[in-house]
Amino acid sequence: MERWIIFGILSLPVIIFSWRTLFHIRSHGFYRFFSWECILWLLVSNYRYWFVHPFGIAQLFSWIFLICSGYVIVAGVIMMKRKGGTGGQRDDNTLYAFEKTTELIDTGIFNYIRHPLYSSLLFLGWGIYLKNPDLPLLPFALANTIFLFITAVLDEKECMTTFGPAYREYMKRSKRFIPYIL
Repeated sequence: MERWIIFGILSLPVIIFSWRTLFHIRSHGFYRFFSWECILWLLVSNYRYWFVHPFGIAQLFSWIFLICSGYVIVAGVIMMKRKGGTGGQRDDNTLYAFEKTTELIDTGIFNYIRHPLYSSLLFLGWGIYLKNPDLPLLPFALANTIFLFITAVLDEKECMTTFGPAYREYMKRSKRFIPYIL
């Protein structure tokens, strides 16, 4: 019962933040919302295990994923602030100001991956899951991955509309989530 109460309370800010995209099934924000909810459920389910067996193999991989998550989000946000020209003329009321980049960012971490913020969420979800890799939680980690994949694909369609052929070229020389791999 405690888990459901904590989840409900923590879901409120996620719902408030995602409100404008919850009824736009073709928007990347719609699927991002469900990714955040999966991560939140994993966190609420595994927070008790954060420091249990600190040198176990699952914990070590968990910390690697969590550190990667932190690095990728910081690097992505810094590049978006420096190069993205956010708050531009993109006419889409489901996008937030930080998403309305007016210039294609293809330097820094964006040189290697197109979606560092989603990549960060991917690492975060698996990092939290590995704190206590319990079989009943595996579907939430997998669902998080699927929702992030759908989010990225829809975001790429939006970016192709906004940036045109330059984005298609960018897609050929970068990976979606993990440099050189995926």
